Amino acid sequence: MDFALVDGESFLPSCSTLVMPALSIGNVGQLAVDLLIPSSKARRVAYLDEPSALPCAGNDAFGPDAVGDLALALEEYESPSHGLAFIQQRSPIITGMMVSFANNIANFISSIGKEHVVILSSLDSGKRRVIDASSDMLYYLSSCNEDGSDPEHEKLGWKKLEEYDPSQRRWKYLSSLIEGGVLSEDVDDDPEEMTTCDYYASLPFAALFLACKAKGLKVSCVLCYCSEGDNMPESFHLAEALCKLQGQDPEQFHGNGPNGWTIPLSWRSVYGPPPDMSIF
Repeated sequence: MDFALVDGESFLPSCSTLVMPALSIGNVGQLAVDLLIPSSKARRVAYLDEPSALPCAGNDAFGPDAVGDLALALEEYESPSHGLAFIQQRSPIITGMMVSFANNIANFISSIGKEHVVILSSLDSGKRRVIDASSDMLYYLSSCNEDGSDPEHEKLGWKKLEEYDPSQRRWKYLSSLIEGGVLSEDVDDDPEEMTTCDYYASLPFAALFLACKAKGLKVSCVLCYCSEGDNMPESFHLAEALCKLQGQDPEQFHGNGPNGWTIPLSWRSVYGPPPDMSIF
């Protein structure tokens, strides 16, 4: 992966925790990072050039005004005042290139001196085996222990993702690919043949988690279930979880939105302009 630094910017050692989304249902991880970047007053530090990410370009994502400052497929931001760095991903990965992307991202994060990677992502609520009494339950995976558990995350009231089993066939296969293994004909990609564990191991967060872990980085995945639709509430939930993990309060952001958040400019057009009332 290549990158181009913004003039006058550099990667700061003080921003040792890096937050990034893993694409999934409802784009909740991306929306959460969109919320965190302007709220923490992070500034763009670098454009990332990754061959496995589809190219895209759009107008300024954060505002407050659309001034024609292009937003590209992969960018890195840093917030010295909060000790946070962010990677925002705005386009999907080419089919079959997820492992390559995960390894390239992990190598990049390691090369710029980040110590803790927090991956924010969503899970399909239709895949839940047990419906928790609390619909806003958060789940996690951590590199702290081999089974993905972490006592510090448990103290936050989060639950370890039970479907993570490093000894299960698909998780072992993914780990082998991350470490340079070859494709195996024994692993069937037929959706009708996939088990529940196969589904979770096939998601982007799984490859990113294992790739960063293989590089010796501390990794935390923060996950929530959702369905397609208006997923802004879930994005607030994940962004608040990141603050909780970092021991920070969103009220410290002093933004223009609820509870201290700064609402990004791009959210104004998520569902397009309002209807022309003259048609009614």
